[in-house]
Amino acid sequence: MPHSSEATGGVPVLGDGAPEVLTVGRSGVDLYPLQSGVGLEDVTSFGKFLGGSPTNVAVAARRFGHASAVLTGVGGDPFGRFVRRSLREFGVDDRFVVTFADLLTPVTFCELFPPHDFPLFFYRPAATPDLVLEPSCLDPAAVRGARVLWLTATGLSAEPSRATHLAALELRAGAGTTVLDLDHRPSFWPDEQTAREQVRAVLPQVDIAVGNLQECRVAVGESDPDAAAEALLAAGVEVAVVKLGPDGVLARSRDERVEVPATRVEVVNGLGAGDGFGGALCHGLLSGWPLARTLAFASAAGALVASRLECAAAMPTEAEVEALLGRDR
Repeated sequence: MPHSSEATGGVPVLGDGAPEVLTVGRSGVDLYPLQSGVGLEDVTSFGKFLGGSPTNVAVAARRFGHASAVLTGVGGDPFGRFVRRSLREFGVDDRFVVTFADLLTPVTFCELFPPHDFPLFFYRPAATPDLVLEPSCLDPAAVRGARVLWLTATGLSAEPSRATHLAALELRAGAGTTVLDLDHRPSFWPDEQTAREQVRAVLPQVDIAVGNLQECRVAVGESDPDAAAEALLAAGVEVAVVKLGPDGVLARSRDERVEVPATRVEVVNGLGAGDGFGGALCHGLLSGWPLARTLAFASAAGALVASRLECAAAMPTEAEVEALLGRDR
């Protein structure tokens, strides 16, 4: 397997071992239009940003002060070099980024029609670096030792990535907290039934499942918030987090139900909000906060990202989130 693993300098990790937060999955380059309210055919200029949902979550967790790393693949092209450099600049450990010399790093475009419509266009070749990661790419000590392991359902959509995710879950064996972002991208799957089968197969090995109503419907066949949360709990998770968009977020455990309203902001680009939410969720888990505080903080963090154009670069600090929460108290 042609790859390299360049050395990382100056990035805070727990010694030479596991980071606090290890995310697994997509990375790439986001090319977002600098004109809002027009289709891509009429856009004349773009901004270039680090992208990929699990990668953004790692950046968000780092912004909240946690040693974070991402296991992903990039191509041996200039965009792959951009991804690795950007991770280091954000303080995210890139030890586990695999460079495939003969592949291309994926690029994603979007259109901006705020406040609710942000179509995504994935430009991904047939062999995409993050989906050709093999189990041998896993660092067992990092997978076992991370306090939070963050996986996405997209990583189950193709081999050998699926086998790699299953191997990570087997290595995990109850260590720390494992989160599955339901993260459904229809273009990655042959059909919804296949996606549901693969997701349901891993839910018993996951502590927390996170998804919006569409993703919950794909995963467990329920689109009512409480019914979806109940179905996720019945499938084996300990906590189900159901994102309700402008209606806020709902979380259920076996003995607790928490619902928080959405944090109101002027939306610029809603695409990174879920990743900001994810990084903040990791922060709440690592901080030992009650579920209600964690959800409120994560909702506010996601809202802040939605008020900005970028995704990774838009991830807020704890002080920024607390200031927004203070505004609404």
